[in-house]
Amino acid sequence: MTDSKDQDETVPSSPAAPGPTGMYSPAGEARPAWAALEPQAAAAPSIDTGASGGGGQGSEGRGQAGGRRAGVGTVVAASLLSAVLASGGTVLGLSGAGLLGGRGGTSTGGTPVDSASNAHQPLTIDESSAVIDAAAKVSPAVVRIIVGGVSPENGGQIPTQGVGSGVIFDSHGWILTNRHVVRDASGQLASSLTVEIKDGREFSGSVYGVDTLTDLAIVRIDASGLPTAPIGTSSELKVGQLAIAIGSPLGTYSNTVTSGIISATGRSVTVDGSVRLTNLIQTDAAINPGNSGGPLLDAAGNVIGINTAVARDSTGIGFAIPIDIARPIMQQALVGVALSRPYIGIRYEAINLQVKEREGLSVDRGALIGPGQDASGTTVPGVIPGGPADNAGLREGDIVVSINDRTVDAEHPLDAVLAGFAPGQTVVVHIIRGDQSLTLTIELGTRPPDL
Repeated sequence: MTDSKDQDETVPSSPAAPGPTGMYSPAGEARPAWAALEPQAAAAPSIDTGASGGGGQGSEGRGQAGGRRAGVGTVVAASLLSAVLASGGTVLGLSGAGLLGGRGGTSTGGTPVDSASNAHQPLTIDESSAVIDAAAKVSPAVVRIIVGGVSPENGGQIPTQGVGSGVIFDSHGWILTNRHVVRDASGQLASSLTVEIKDGREFSGSVYGVDTLTDLAIVRIDASGLPTAPIGTSSELKVGQLAIAIGSPLGTYSNTVTSGIISATGRSVTVDGSVRLTNLIQTDAAINPGNSGGPLLDAAGNVIGINTAVARDSTGIGFAIPIDIARPIMQQALVGVALSRPYIGIRYEAINLQVKEREGLSVDRGALIGPGQDASGTTVPGVIPGGPADNAGLREGDIVVSINDRTVDAEHPLDAVLAGFAPGQTVVVHIIRGDQSLTLTIELGTRPPDL
């Protein structure tokens, strides 16, 4: 797996309660209820960032292991780790999992769903009513972002960066968007932004920070009492459930609402020819250039993803970053620390039945550590010299089967499992080495920003 730079890109079609042991809780200060939730992120055609364009999502490099095919790996920090560092160096993180408001509707229009209060009284969800209600609830919190000097008014075409959408997640001016949205025409982070909210007000904004792992960024405006979107969870999404997108397609049609379904989860795509995005939600809700950074909602109007890419020359193929992946950096911003991700320092390939047979492995799940290739095509080692994994004694050919007793498999890929941990935390890694089962401890590092 490689790092990615994403945009709402286009893909060529083809107070927190204490958490469980081993988890972290944000500092005991006022913050939105969603910040108390533990993210559990959901687990290759090339893509264009269809909602505008730029940063990328990656994970610890996944490459073809052993001397077999050189993998897709550049060093991608094997950890979509939800990390939050408190002032004074205290590591903050996530607390108990749950849902906000209601769970995303997993039923489509006309489908009977048992009422929680009376299992014998079916409740029918009206899809159109769900869309109407979700739009009314969330649209006031969806903004349009324009980088200084960039104009979206150019005949229906917008730049690949500098114009997009965002969603207010805290009433004191905190906005979640895509990294590519906050880049100027030269690809640099914007020094000035204009943020427009639905009621017509405009604010000058600044980039608080960008994610070192995904195509996400945090923008701040000097305001309070702003409308906010309810933050949901993406860990229990079901293929076929209702999905609603809100944003500014083409950078001009602000607060446009479209709807569709969750088409798939755990997707991996390549944008800009080399940037690899993983664990994405696929949806057929219409997403266009300018939608980047806008929210993807469930039937209850909870944010379940951030729209980031669309498949080029396709109809109904869009992608969003799961909100559980975004949650850690949102928490970090609220406690005023720099955005960071954990780093383990390996390249790996997810094991399935095909990989098991090809490599002659004893298991059909886990993460196989092996060499990969860097951007120049040079073969690079599966264990990064001097990195956390190297210091802990991991080797190429080892199979990581669990982290702190959390199983690594197709439904719970390594980077997603690591999402519950933070830089500086020590985790217990269970591996298979040949015919041995071993347990190692690893102190997670901080992912370098240049990976």
